[in-house]
This record gives sequence, C-alpha cells and structure tokens, in this order.
Amino acid sequence: MSVDTHETTETPSEPAGASFMALTFELDGERFAVDVGIVQEVIDPLPVTTVPTAPAFAPGLINARGTVVPVLDLQQRLGMEATDRTSETRFVVMEAEIDDDRTRFAVVADSVHEVVEIEEDRILPAPELGVKWPPDYIRGIAQRGETLLIFLNPQSIFQPAVN
Repeated sequence: MSVDTHETTETPSEPAGASFMALTFELDGERFAVDVGIVQEVIDPLPVTTVPTAPAFAPGLINARGTVVPVLDLQQRLGMEATDRTSETRFVVMEAEIDDDRTRFAVVADSVHEVVEIEEDRILPAPELGVKWPPDYIRGIAQRGETLLIFLNPQSIFQPAVN
C-alpha cells in the first residue's frame, strides 16, 4: 500500500467577502437597491385607495393578493420630483421590521431592473456633500459598471414619519 506524500504548493484562496442579492429599481432617473430578502414580489400597479389623513409619503392602500398593503411613495419621501406612471411602473411589495413588527408594504418604482449580487465591502458611505437625499435613508452607494446604486436603509426609510 502506498501513501501519497505529495504536498501541494497552492496557497488557500482568500475567503470571499460577504455578499447579498439586491433588487435594483429606478426612481426619477436614479438607480436604487434593496436587499432582495425583504422583497416579497414585484407586481403591476393596482388601484390605490387614498387615505385622507395619511402622510404624503404613504398616501394610500392596495389589495395585494387579498392583503391590504400601504403604498409608500419613495419619491416623495426622498424629496424627489414626482414622475408619471408608465407601462414600466411597478409596485415592489416588501416586508421589513418596523417598530418591532414585520410589516408588509408596497413602493412605487418607475421601473424594476434586475437582481444583482453585491459584496458588502463594495457599499461605501454616501458622501456628505452632493447627496440630495436625507442621509438617514441611505445605507450606502456602490459602483456597478457605469451605474451608481443607491442602497436604501430599510430601518429608517420605511419608518412612520416623526413629527
């Protein structure tokens, strides 16, 4: 019986950085992203029932597969100009922890692009100058090819408004 004593000279490969999958979508010409883990589904726009006393960033409700879901207007929340709905407009139904409760809601996207894999260490803090969105709402920014992806911070952007 022979024993192979051949030693390899290969060095172990570096462990890959932590990565996650993100859904990318567009609002007013800017590309945003959220962790796909909070995305439930992407659907065609549904009729929105307005709620007269609701905050401007959460103007109404939809019936998404038998569940009443609030609709969040991220353009309003981020201080962006409103855009008209087109044939590419979609509702992205998400579920996230809000005030210690799992909450389902829908956001209106001008268009939904793709699911991409992003390495955590590629997400950099948003610069203090030149960013037009409230900094608490932005988790960070990553370069993907020629495109900047703005990662939303679900712990703050989907929270109810504080007066």
